[in-house]
Amino acid sequence: MQKGRIGVTTENIFPIIKKFLYSDHEIFLRELVSNAVDATQKLKTLASVGEFNGDLGDDTIRIAVDKKKKTVTVSDRGVGMTPDELDKYLNQIAFSSANDFLDKYKEQANAIIGHFGLGFYSSFMVAEKVEVVTRSWKEGEKAVKWTCDGSPEYQIEDAEREHTGTDVILHLDSESKEFLEESRIEELLRKYCKFLPVPVAFGKEKEWKKDKYVDTDRDKIINNTEPAWTRKPADLKDEDYLSFYRELYPAGDEPLFNIHLNVDYPFNLTGILYFPRIKSNLEIQKNKIQLYSNQVFVTDSVEGIVPEFLTLLHGVLDSPDIPLNVSRSYLQSDSNVKKISGHINKKVAERLGEIFKNNREDFEKKWDDLKLFIEYGMISDEKFYERAEKFALLKNTEGKYFTYEEYANIIKENQTDRNKTLVYLYANDRDSQFTYIEKARNRGYDVLMMDGQLDTHLINHLETKFKESRFVRVDADTVEKLIEKDEKTESRLNEDQQAVLREIFETQLRTGDHLTVITEAMSENDSPVVITRSEFMRRMKDMSALGGGMGFYGDLPDSYNLVVNTNHEKIGGLIEVFTSEMGEKIRKKDAAITAAGKELEEAENVVKDKKEEEKSQEEKDRIEETRKKLDKLQDKKREEIAKFASGQPVVKQLIDLALLANNMLKGEDLSKFVQRSISLL
Repeated sequence: MQKGRIGVTTENIFPIIKKFLYSDHEIFLRELVSNAVDATQKLKTLASVGEFNGDLGDDTIRIAVDKKKKTVTVSDRGVGMTPDELDKYLNQIAFSSANDFLDKYKEQANAIIGHFGLGFYSSFMVAEKVEVVTRSWKEGEKAVKWTCDGSPEYQIEDAEREHTGTDVILHLDSESKEFLEESRIEELLRKYCKFLPVPVAFGKEKEWKKDKYVDTDRDKIINNTEPAWTRKPADLKDEDYLSFYRELYPAGDEPLFNIHLNVDYPFNLTGILYFPRIKSNLEIQKNKIQLYSNQVFVTDSVEGIVPEFLTLLHGVLDSPDIPLNVSRSYLQSDSNVKKISGHINKKVAERLGEIFKNNREDFEKKWDDLKLFIEYGMISDEKFYERAEKFALLKNTEGKYFTYEEYANIIKENQTDRNKTLVYLYANDRDSQFTYIEKARNRGYDVLMMDGQLDTHLINHLETKFKESRFVRVDADTVEKLIEKDEKTESRLNEDQQAVLREIFETQLRTGDHLTVITEAMSENDSPVVITRSEFMRRMKDMSALGGGMGFYGDLPDSYNLVVNTNHEKIGGLIEVFTSEMGEKIRKKDAAITAAGKELEEAENVVKDKKEEEKSQEEKDRIEETRKKLDKLQDKKREEIAKFASGQPVVKQLIDLALLANNMLKGEDLSKFVQRSISLL
């Protein structure tokens, strides 16, 4: 028997491992199984070059749990180790300084294992004692057993083992009893070892006999040793890719299509990325790409390895150039990772462009599912935008699709305003904005459907990309003003009549409507009253709702314009009735208001060059009394107009019709509108 001390420069290596790796203690199984795979692959290599002439036998790696002994055992039939190799690989751990080690890695638990060859020593995160029984492939070598109880002390002694290979036996500590549960071990094996290149067995397959499940003599193989991404694309059919997707994601819709990556220069990268059917809720869709290193699972959090928008994809990436144990800061600075990220970006864009070019009809059918993903990429990644602008599509309200260039050419002639700006009209709710869409189309305009989750952001982005262009929602103004031309529609009403008209409608608005009444000369065939909303304010509110840094606008109340069409016959008729019934009375009030206004002006002129302390009390009183007189006269006029408006059901009816067209009439107001409509029939 040989005894000795593990070669470290500090005696507290094991407490360090337990303390700083505890949060990731489950990866001990990944590390031990990975070591077993390496040992098995090495023996196959030796056999292939003729250095090992023995029987390879069954190369299955086996994991066993013994609840009574409180052990977990990982067994392989790989190269094994000689006593000298045991000493070299298990007893010599090179640390220059425990303090340096802690300072450098205390916030990077994952980076410790593997970084200093500590894969095997992850065993001590869960074990109070570890035994290694091994027999080297070299001729004449006998089996030996290495034992360590978590201190720097170890011992090596002779042992019995029929075949070459290694058994690692973990005697679990009291805090790691969870790993004696078969379900927990199987969960970890399926997580970390699902696609290892060597068969991994855990327990036996079960079958249903006599009302219960019983073990068979068949090994339960945990992994698929030849996953689709390790095979040549030429050897795979569509059903193979679909089958592999179902293996990765048993639940969920089938993907749209996939990209098979196979790069060997200037870095090694293989994998299959799938385009899922994405419609909404970005966060739920993330963390679906699994990262592997030589078929060993590393993580499903791939931010930093692929561009942010590509985290919406599903699938697998495998690269030996990314170490098993990566930290976020490492990923952000590593040159290989940056190259991989750029390459994936390019390949995704090329694949999308290829599908668009070869089968545009199919691409258009899938656009609504692809849209969110592509828009996310175009907004967040400049290089992707440059590649994607050739195949990114715009859809109009008739369901037709256009590339950016195609659409600009189609609307150029009719939708360029008097300032030579190309105006893209859009809607984001076809049903509620149907009236506005129809008015625009009747005028010969085309309207885009921009109802996606990111379309507000995309519109802002495209306005920075498209030259001399702007986007306007179809209900942002009257149809005449959406795209202003040189010709101008003249109003049939003069300024005084329009002022009265505004007051008539203002007096009938409800508190809280947030409506500003304006008059405008529109076509006599247009609606008598319409509601519009400023494009700027609406977009700022939308951006605020999406978390676009516009919080100030989000706190403002919704505001709309109630636009009265001065050329509509109903409006003209209303003014005629007003003139007939109220003309003389209002003229007298206007004369009184004008006289009071002049009186106030004269009183103010008397003191306009005087300082406050130079004004006499008499002068101040005259101004105050005249102002009150003017206010009273204006209030009386407004009361008369309100009284008239109240007696004209058509005014309230026109306001409610405009509200109803915008889905803004609800509850009691809607009920009153229905009753009024019946009485007006």
